[in-house]
Amino acid sequence: MNKIVRLIAVLVLLALLSSAIAPAQAQSGNVLVMARAADTTGLDPHTQTAFASLRLLELIYEPLVSLDANLNIVPDLAESWTFSDDAKTLTMQLRKGVKFHDGSDFTSADVKATFERILKEETGAAGRANFTSIESIDTPDDATVVFNLNTADVPLLAAMSSLNAAIVSSEAAESGDFTSTANGTGPFKLESWVPDDKTVLTANTDWWGDGPFVDGVEIRIIPDESSILAALRAGEIDFAILNDPLVATLLIDDSTVTLNKVPAIAYHVFQLNASRPPMDKLEVRQAMSCAIDRQEVLDTASLGYGTVTGPLTIPSYNVPLDQYFCYQKDVAKAKELLAKAGESAGFTLKVIAASAEPPTAISEAQSIQSQLAEIGITLEIEPLELNTYVDRWLKGDFDTAVALNGGRPDPYTMYARYWTKAGNLQVVANYIDDTLDSLMAQGRAETDPAKRYEIFAEFQKHLVEVAPWIWLYNDFEYTAQQKYVSGFVPMPTDALTSFSAVKLEGKSS
Repeated sequence: MNKIVRLIAVLVLLALLSSAIAPAQAQSGNVLVMARAADTTGLDPHTQTAFASLRLLELIYEPLVSLDANLNIVPDLAESWTFSDDAKTLTMQLRKGVKFHDGSDFTSADVKATFERILKEETGAAGRANFTSIESIDTPDDATVVFNLNTADVPLLAAMSSLNAAIVSSEAAESGDFTSTANGTGPFKLESWVPDDKTVLTANTDWWGDGPFVDGVEIRIIPDESSILAALRAGEIDFAILNDPLVATLLIDDSTVTLNKVPAIAYHVFQLNASRPPMDKLEVRQAMSCAIDRQEVLDTASLGYGTVTGPLTIPSYNVPLDQYFCYQKDVAKAKELLAKAGESAGFTLKVIAASAEPPTAISEAQSIQSQLAEIGITLEIEPLELNTYVDRWLKGDFDTAVALNGGRPDPYTMYARYWTKAGNLQVVANYIDDTLDSLMAQGRAETDPAKRYEIFAEFQKHLVEVAPWIWLYNDFEYTAQQKYVSGFVPMPTDALTSFSAVKLEGKSS
């Protein structure tokens, strides 16, 4: 029924758009006007986890290294790097002549202060678990930083490419005040931020790179993505982030607006809080996993645009789905498992779902709700505004949660924060065992690619079998732009970092 309602909504939207006015040029001259449905939830690059926050902050801040469109590690604030023979020392040569937005010089002292802040537990840094191998940091000169490690750490460079490892000034690292200011080195400066309304960025004319080629970026918050699409077609905006496939796919073969589509490494997941009864019983979690047809969730929420996935969405670490425990729906087995757990009578749980990130969350929850009802589990849906959802999620304050979590280019950096005993988001995962912790440690230190694959294949199979979470699918990253917008490179991480290269050739004032 939910799928039918969504399809009807699409047909109504098509009818409305067919009568829209002819496209006109977007406003504001050489300023890129962008719209999206959700706003940032804060300005601290080290603690933010919402996609909406990362998409803003990556225009302002920069990490030591970045990823290209093929997920290769490329220089950013670090121009080059070398590991020692025992892989326990990482020496990085920093880019010279870089300045923060306040005019202060970027030096190795800022790098040291940044990572010391990330490693402090009281900071609450989202990526802390990825950097615990760092034992000390030396700064022999302003352009050199040396990371001394307590173990070989193959994924360390990949971890450094995250916005959660962006470099902040030593002053900001010490003060910890990111309430209303953002002092980065990136191509754009924060001029103003009106929450849930509009953010204005201006070009950093002192940026070290080639660009930016626009005078600034204006980000408008339009909660309804169908209204964003209408604004695009009316020429009121230049660029849009579209998270709802029902809206985005309306632009396929559109003659006036360009749709960008790239497979995502972010993943949709149904998270179970294994610390709460009756989900503290293995058989209950396994029963819930067996009861869910993942393809049905994908078809209902995203019209089938995507792929059922295991824990790792990185193509080089894919494991065939038939090797996972109960990846085909099996109601009979689910009921047997509930009976074994002494829960044949069923029970009631709540699921939290964010209203805007992703826009498919409620539909996913409704599909899961319907399927779990077949084995006697009642799932009550609790829709939340994004800020409230993120707060609850970070505290692990839920029975279950529908989530869209970010992928990473390396298995360890993707999951160390959840599935290691020292993981800083253990409170979100609410489950760990010796096998997961051991496999993560092995994968962190292993340098042979074939052996790493085997380690993380075993890791994924075990994680699916113990079922603290139920992985669903990964889909696509969608953006859309006017024909006169050039230079944007869509990324599987959904990053907007190529805004530094965007040009608006032919856009009228």
